[in-house]
Amino acid sequence: MKINVHYSTQHLDELYFTGKTSVVIDVLRATSVIVTALTNGAREVIPVSTVDFAMKVSGNAFSGQTLLCGERNTKKIEGFVLGNSPLEFTQEVVNGRSIILYTTNGSKTVVKAKFSENLFAACFQNLPVVAKHLVTLNKDVEILCSGNNGNFSLEDTICAGKLAAEIVALYQETQLTDSSRASMVLAKSIGKNLFKMLKETEHGKLLIENGFDADIKECSLYGVKDVIPYFVSGSLKKLDLPENNSEITAS
Repeated sequence: MKINVHYSTQHLDELYFTGKTSVVIDVLRATSVIVTALTNGAREVIPVSTVDFAMKVSGNAFSGQTLLCGERNTKKIEGFVLGNSPLEFTQEVVNGRSIILYTTNGSKTVVKAKFSENLFAACFQNLPVVAKHLVTLNKDVEILCSGNNGNFSLEDTICAGKLAAEIVALYQETQLTDSSRASMVLAKSIGKNLFKMLKETEHGKLLIENGFDADIKECSLYGVKDVIPYFVSGSLKKLDLPENNSEITAS
């Protein structure tokens, strides 16, 4: 089992992911939203790579059961029901509904990796359960940092490093690429206080400037959710996790 971390996917073609096991990370805030929405009863999250496609999909959907959600440069897009704050995706709002999600970075990364054999979404909130499942699969793993408009993202890289560390703790014979080793070093050195780290990142500061202080705290919570979003047939759905985790299937 080998772990490889990509600090951005800008240089990768969609077909690169064919047959691979991939994990998308966008801590601030897309994958935190996805995990929260599915935890709170959303039927699915449909990631899209453009606003136009989001509008098209929502136009073809049954409106009462579908919510058009997302952001551009941290702010909710005009005409959308929700933005990209995990605190908006409460059980009262999302339970039983399909979420169409467009974000500046995270949803695009999921779409790019759509040809993966196994494709999951992770954030700090569900990292331990994702690590456990990946060890159960025992396949090479591509961890994809969504980054910030194609640039390096400290918070995503630290999350990737912590995911790699969780896997190594469970399976010590895991092989690590240089990029995964580097992400683990960053996670160990400056990832001890996640709330402090997130506040000091470029994107964290931008969120605070735009009034999303509470999102920083929410996204810093570690291991508080046992939900694994799994991409199947164009959408992310919650995996059913049996008590012994010996069999895991999409619900």
